[in-house]
Amino acid sequence: MTISEVRGHGRPKNHTEVYRGTEYRLDLLPKVKLEIVIPSAHVNQVVQTLTAAVRSRKIGDGRIFLSSLEDVVRIRNGEREETAI
Repeated sequence: MTISEVRGHGRPKNHTEVYRGTEYRLDLLPKVKLEIVIPSAHVNQVVQTLTAAVRSRKIGDGRIFLSSLEDVVRIRNGEREETAI
């Protein structure tokens, strides 16, 4: 798992901030990005758990993007696929 503090642009518009008494429009909002690599057999369980844990039913809850990995190689010992996760 990797957790990154990122900035992004979504649907909420016209967010403003005040810096040294001057108001300015902020187009990129602070967000948190999680990257998790798991065996495909656990995808549904992880998605359900994450969704239940972070859902506030308000704008900004975020999204979960799913993609497949073609292969994984552990550099240290050459393990591949699920044994390398």
